Amino acid sequence: MPELPEVETVRRGLQPVLEGARLVKVETRRPDLRFPFPARFSQRLTGKTVTALGRRAKYLTMHIENGPILICHLGMSGSFRVEAAGSSDTPGTFHHERSKSAAHDHVVFDVVSEKGEPSRVIFNDPRRFGFMLFAEGAPDTHPMLAGLGIEPTGNALDGPLLASLLKDRRSPLKAALLDQRLIAGLGNIYVAEALWRAGLSPLREAGTLGGSGKKAKEQSERLAEAIRSVIADAIAAGGSSLRDYVQADGSLGYFQHSFAVYDREGEPCPKPDCRGHIERIVQSGRSTFYCRTCQR
Repeated sequence: MPELPEVETVRRGLQPVLEGARLVKVETRRPDLRFPFPARFSQRLTGKTVTALGRRAKYLTMHIENGPILICHLGMSGSFRVEAAGSSDTPGTFHHERSKSAAHDHVVFDVVSEKGEPSRVIFNDPRRFGFMLFAEGAPDTHPMLAGLGIEPTGNALDGPLLASLLKDRRSPLKAALLDQRLIAGLGNIYVAEALWRAGLSPLREAGTLGGSGKKAKEQSERLAEAIRSVIADAIAAGGSSLRDYVQADGSLGYFQHSFAVYDREGEPCPKPDCRGHIERIVQSGRSTFYCRTCQR
């Protein structure tokens, strides 16, 4: 499933096409995706202007003039394709190219820009795990977004805040970082990479970073910085390019070439002077990659 950097890359690819554009026609080619489309889905969007395209965690939010906010989730295989002036681009970054088969084109937005330029934005989803729902009012009040934690971007996520989130938690550190109620949008890949950068074991008790001692404070600050930096690096590189993910402009990202531990089982740890090797274990049914030599 695409993680936060991939979704942010898609948002940035769609933003120039959708923001300020008028939705002249909205077509749904089936009654549902993961969930049924909202009642009067096409009618409530057609003729309206997109005022902003945002993101909350792994969700895209399309703000509509005098209308509802459209919440979009890519699911396992969803992608947006932009067709304009004879070209076809897919914003995002995935290892395997995203589907462009018309059989999986489920939602079509025909738009006209502020300059009068027509284009088409198509949502394609072979597995149909994605969805589009309406939020009436503030998006954070919608059940899908309510209760999400802090974003792992910007400087708001610092050591003291991370320590307060992890204080007294008995769960493994990796499991706590994947809890969307604490930090919104962090997924398996970037948690593994951040923990390696911070030199912290995914198996250690999360609450050990919530203490008042000097060592705990240093560790929580180091981890907060690692989380912010790995997300920023991945966004700058265009995402992880894993499996089915593709950008809105059709290009592939290259952050996966910078993975230090993820999917590198058996390889030497890339940290200077470390003689360990990357191991793979399973936590809560998901693969964890780490170096037990330098991650404590």
